[in-house]
Amino acid sequence: MTNEPIDLHAVLKQFDDLWSPRIAARINDYDVRVTKVAGSYIWHVHDTTDEFFLVLDGELGIAVRDPDERVVSLSPGSVFVVPRGTEHRPFSDGGASIVVIEPAGIPTTGDRHDPLPNHIKTHTGVPL
Repeated sequence: MTNEPIDLHAVLKQFDDLWSPRIAARINDYDVRVTKVAGSYIWHVHDTTDEFFLVLDGELGIAVRDPDERVVSLSPGSVFVVPRGTEHRPFSDGGASIVVIEPAGIPTTGDRHDPLPNHIKTHTGVPL
């Protein structure tokens, strides 16, 4: 990591992969991940940690089952925290750039998830 400011928009210009977050910074034991998203992710759950979402550009929906299914809609500048143990599925019809904050080493697909389509890989973020 660096002790210099990080321009998240510049980081986002460095890659085109969808649903493949880059680790922009670390706060204590938490990763600050930036990623581009489009289409639909998978239903998944993080059993032991909350997941923080911040939309930088575009629109993001997060379907949650808590216990009834509903959709949380986020526009640029909006944040939402998915509580631990809550099944959720992020999606973006028009594409979005987002920040996700969660503990370092937590897989993007959670502890339990639907079968993975070819465009989604399990990993813990790609260092800059």
